[in-house]
Amino acid sequence: MRMRPTLAWTPTQDWPSATTDLKPVTDALGTGGVLILSGAGISTESGIPDYRGEGGSLSRHTPMTYQEFTAGEQARRRYWARSHLGWRTFGRARPNAGHQAVAAFGRHGLLTAVITQNVDGLHQAAGSKNVVELHGSLERVVCLSCGSFSPRRELAERLTEANAGFDPVAAAINPDGDADLTDEQVGDFRVMPCRLCAGILKPDVVFFGENVSPQRVEHCRTLVREATSVLVLGSSLTVMSGLRFVRQAVQTGKPVLIINRDPTRGDRHAVTRVALPLGTALTTIAGQLDIQIG
Repeated sequence: MRMRPTLAWTPTQDWPSATTDLKPVTDALGTGGVLILSGAGISTESGIPDYRGEGGSLSRHTPMTYQEFTAGEQARRRYWARSHLGWRTFGRARPNAGHQAVAAFGRHGLLTAVITQNVDGLHQAAGSKNVVELHGSLERVVCLSCGSFSPRRELAERLTEANAGFDPVAAAINPDGDADLTDEQVGDFRVMPCRLCAGILKPDVVFFGENVSPQRVEHCRTLVREATSVLVLGSSLTVMSGLRFVRQAVQTGKPVLIINRDPTRGDRHAVTRVALPLGTALTTIAGQLDIQIG
């Protein structure tokens, strides 16, 4: 699967309208067998912005592509300077009520799995099990030469030591952990090589323009086949990496339900789209199912 920097899409005039009625979602969760597909919108209440919602980062920031990152040293210097600064804020983010509700649904046996498009690790931090990180995780770093993995915190320590005094003020933090910095602020930031082979290090996340592994995609397809229904939380479904699983669910007769304040590319496939903040909506549903959060 190839990720492309799709910035936006335009709903048709006959796009289904949203609702604030949570009953269909509550009924689906009460039945069990639900597969969660989550996007950046579930993490906004943890202080991490989304890509395409109101004030989303794509209105001012285009993520670096895999091709840019691998093509030049200057591009990697820019990426790692921005990402190193963003990590300080991103790494301190904590699960919000939405993440905690999803974890509670899982503890009560209502979910088959969680597929997340996010790279922040907040579902796991909240206690969710069987989480598939579709686009990887910022917690890990991979060497593009030898394929070895290492903890992001270890690299952060090395970058801090190599760039003493690097402490610019970022204009904003983005959903991928990147911070908005000017070229002047990036300066001559020093990038660290792999400890084992001196190769190029990259966060273990899928960049725009990079392939999601076929094995991971097939695993997600299997989860869709095994689910009773699919519940989309906080994703615009603009890119095919998530939308394809919604389409698969519909093609196999599985109902799709969406909670997202803005229209999504999957609305026409869904039984309903609930336009409510995720923390509020999921907490309300938990109460209706007599499930304790936290």
